[in-house]
Amino acid sequence: MEKSRVLIVGGTGYLGQRLVKASLVLGHETYILHRPVTGVDIQKVQMLLSFKEQGAHLVPGSFNDHQSLVNAVKLVDVVICAISGVHIRSHQILLQLKLVEAIREAGNVKRFLPSEFGTDPARMENAKEPGRITFDDKMVVRKAIEEAGIPFTYVSANCFAGYFLGGLCQPGVILPSKDRVVLYGDGNVKAIYVDEDDIAMYTIKTIDDPRTINKTLYIRPLKNILSQREVVETWEKLIGQELHKSSISEQEFLASMKGQTYAEQVGMTHYYHVCFEGCLTNFEIGDEGREATKLYPEIKYTTVEEYLKRYL
Repeated sequence: MEKSRVLIVGGTGYLGQRLVKASLVLGHETYILHRPVTGVDIQKVQMLLSFKEQGAHLVPGSFNDHQSLVNAVKLVDVVICAISGVHIRSHQILLQLKLVEAIREAGNVKRFLPSEFGTDPARMENAKEPGRITFDDKMVVRKAIEEAGIPFTYVSANCFAGYFLGGLCQPGVILPSKDRVVLYGDGNVKAIYVDEDDIAMYTIKTIDDPRTINKTLYIRPLKNILSQREVVETWEKLIGQELHKSSISEQEFLASMKGQTYAEQVGMTHYYHVCFEGCLTNFEIGDEGREATKLYPEIKYTTVEEYLKRYL
């Protein structure tokens, strides 16, 4: 079967650059939308030129120029958006409504994968403020996609390993301590951790797979479904020493958010739902979803232990 041509929006971002690499590795004709303003960011320019050397096509376009989006979309079969939904960077989820309109007008796209890649927003209707804005905005985009009749795949990739494993699940920490760690409650709530390169590979694998059309893809590597305590124990085994452990209660955690910036509170709310409520693991995948490691067993995913070894 001929492989789909892919347009990646946000291709120089944290996940976007990995999606570009995975798309090229898997042999897709790959297009990267880039803004003219990228010209003042030398790192992004050099990244784009590197992708071009590897065979990617660079397509100028902007969310502020509707026709440029339509023209870009007409070049491809599949559109993947990886713009930021993280408030500590820039929360741009609703910009995708412009992309939805361009895809609807172009009329040629066989599948759209919007910027999600974390917790499934459809399961977060009871999320706390202010963090729920992320899930609410993603649901607004989903509604627009489905009302426009655009075929889709939503990707729920759970916890990005770099953000969670690097700090032993502690917010704002990206390097694992060899001294001490704070546990959430008893530290026994399960979460799911996925290497960012693996997220990209599973995502690209879905785009020509009829089993994932109009479905949510959940990435749940079995060996990576661990509690915070189990993550810490894995690290302790690797470094050959035990960390000093303290704990913070649910009430203390919520109280600690007061006085923080809005962006910090949004992120902390997400940690609360993952680490205290277990929102990633407290449900079974129904008919509306598919599980990535079962669909694509040929992909050898990175385990938590393998990921943590890079910090030694």
